[in-house]
Amino acid sequence: MQHTLSVLVENKPGVLARVAELFARRGFNIESLAVGTTDRPDISRMTIVVDVADKSFEQVRKQLHKLINIIEITDLEPQRAVERELMLIKIKVKKESRSEVIEVVDIFRGKIIDVSKDSIIVEVTGSSEKLRAFEDLVRQYGIKELARTGRVALSRG
Repeated sequence: MQHTLSVLVENKPGVLARVAELFARRGFNIESLAVGTTDRPDISRMTIVVDVADKSFEQVRKQLHKLINIIEITDLEPQRAVERELMLIKIKVKKESRSEVIEVVDIFRGKIIDVSKDSIIVEVTGSSEKLRAFEDLVRQYGIKELARTGRVALSRG
């Protein structure tokens, strides 16, 4: 089962490495990892997405609590959280297909960031499913490059 963890940590060197190592030792693959400071510069938020069985997940969660510099761990349930990802994608465009690509970008509420003679760079934010659907639609035109941030999430309310 996929779990999204919101982990508040002290903003100090080595914290990310210790957290990642804990998952690696257990043999769990981190599906997505996004880290950034919060409204307080001394605290960072890690949003970690892992696909593990519930029983194994509880073990990892308990071990996370034991790590130095961990402040708070929250398991975000999808219905009780707001989750988003950012994707930058460079799409090949020809003169004939440029307007079609722009139309798809508009439908997905994307933002054109850069335009050149043979490509455009688009920013799209939303759920993982939305980004996957956008990527599938523009694949026919050709994808030159793609970068995704990984999921960030906050609990509702």
